[in-house]
Amino acid sequence: MARRSRQRSGFRKPLIIVAVLLVVIAGWFWQQQRARHDAVGEAPAAVATDAGAPAGRSELPLPPIESTRVGAEAATPVAAAPPPPPQAATPTAPSASAPAAPDGLPAFLPPEAHRTLALIARGGPFPNRQDGSVFGNREGRLPARQRGYYHEYTVDTPGLDHRGARRIVTGGQPPVEYYYTDDHYETFRRFDVPATQVSR
Repeated sequence: MARRSRQRSGFRKPLIIVAVLLVVIAGWFWQQQRARHDAVGEAPAAVATDAGAPAGRSELPLPPIESTRVGAEAATPVAAAPPPPPQAATPTAPSASAPAAPDGLPAFLPPEAHRTLALIARGGPFPNRQDGSVFGNREGRLPARQRGYYHEYTVDTPGLDHRGARRIVTGGQPPVEYYYTDDHYETFRRFDVPATQVSR
């Protein structure tokens, strides 16, 4: 009987040691992952949120917003400079960086975006019921504005039977700012619309 209890206690010690080591290794691994994640560039989240975002929710760091203006050569990304107060980054004014299409719009816009802009200028009718709805800017990738300032419109993708990922987001009523995204709001490119396009 004493031998059995000694054998059991002899098995328990290595098991306890192994369990403690596993916990220590798991904790160390978790700390390493967290440190690596923080080192990858997780900047402190922006404090400013739009009025539609839940209270207490912090925003993600802002990606670069590319700016373009009609009549130049190649589009180059321009990182947005954060303003002194903790708010979403404001994109720089459109720069001369993208060649213009014949109608004066930047060349990076697909032909379907030209049709969407013509519909926006006319006030519709739009093919999708979501077109013209308020874009909440919950991720804070566009400059912070009052809720209702931004509106989104679908840019059709040939071959798809759904809305796809391409959108034009306008700012203001009537629009004074225009942004294009082809990756479902992950990144935006700001562009100008010639006065002839706006007044159609």
